[in-house]
Amino acid sequence: MKKSFLTLITSLAASFAVAANDNTHLSARSSAARYPTTYRTVKVDGLDIFYREAGPSDAPTILLLHGFPSSSRMFEPLFARLADRYHLVALDYPGFGHSSAPSQTDFAYTFDHIASVTNDFVEALGFRRYVLYMQDYGGPIGFRLAMAHPERVAGLVVQNAVAHEDGLGPLWEKRRAFWADREANEAALQGNFLSLEATKQRHLGSTPNPERYDPDLWADEYAFLNRPGQKEIQTELFYDYRTNVASYPAWQDWMRTAQPAALVVWGRYDPSFQVAEAAAYARDLPKADIHVIDAGHFALDEQPDAIAALVHGFMRRLPRG
Repeated sequence: MKKSFLTLITSLAASFAVAANDNTHLSARSSAARYPTTYRTVKVDGLDIFYREAGPSDAPTILLLHGFPSSSRMFEPLFARLADRYHLVALDYPGFGHSSAPSQTDFAYTFDHIASVTNDFVEALGFRRYVLYMQDYGGPIGFRLAMAHPERVAGLVVQNAVAHEDGLGPLWEKRRAFWADREANEAALQGNFLSLEATKQRHLGSTPNPERYDPDLWADEYAFLNRPGQKEIQTELFYDYRTNVASYPAWQDWMRTAQPAALVVWGRYDPSFQVAEAAAYARDLPKADIHVIDAGHFALDEQPDAIAALVHGFMRRLPRG
């Protein structure tokens, strides 16, 4: 590996110094005022797909793909900070947020299917080129999009999304047991995976600063998880997560071959995904810009300014066109 993990961590300070001196550094208030976020729904494959959009339509597009159990709402901090420079689009997947949530008997909740709906959403809105911002579940969906249409991918922003076994630590042993024997382990999986404590812990992780986190973050998500049908929908989709692990070698091979421009931002306090995953990306993408920051799984909870600065710097370095 060309970069030591220590170098990846300590490079953050230098990056922030550059961002602090950047005359075009973001202003959340002015960005939101000039380019307010719009909230729309479009019909895709017979489903109502909700999405947020902001920024100049002729600016470089960033397609933001959310994680579990969140929705496009998780990206509001970036909309407030980057919409004056970039065209930001974030959808809610089927079964999430404000999009349609058909029962699992009427819709196949697999990552292949959700990626297909997301691709059709992209085509319905006419996007031909974009940077993929992938967090958690956004990784499996984004990599499927990238491999299906590599010509559309201007770059990758990876924020606590796994594409290597390095990222799956001891917490995943019980989850693997669920994949191996669903009937025997489903009740235990639901009791833990969908509980209020687990929902809270996904945000806090091992942070030394829990007082910086708004409890509405997990209270709102827990309320979402308790909507009718959600337990079944989310259990079905998570059972399919095993297909993502099986796909890791293919995603890695695509990265090694395509060498897309990439920014990796990793919250070190993530309870779900190991911090070693950040360094794993350097094996496939030796030119990637990789940063480990003091944040958790949902790093925008605690470090929105830092992440927005890193994304802005990354976008500025991309070739236009």
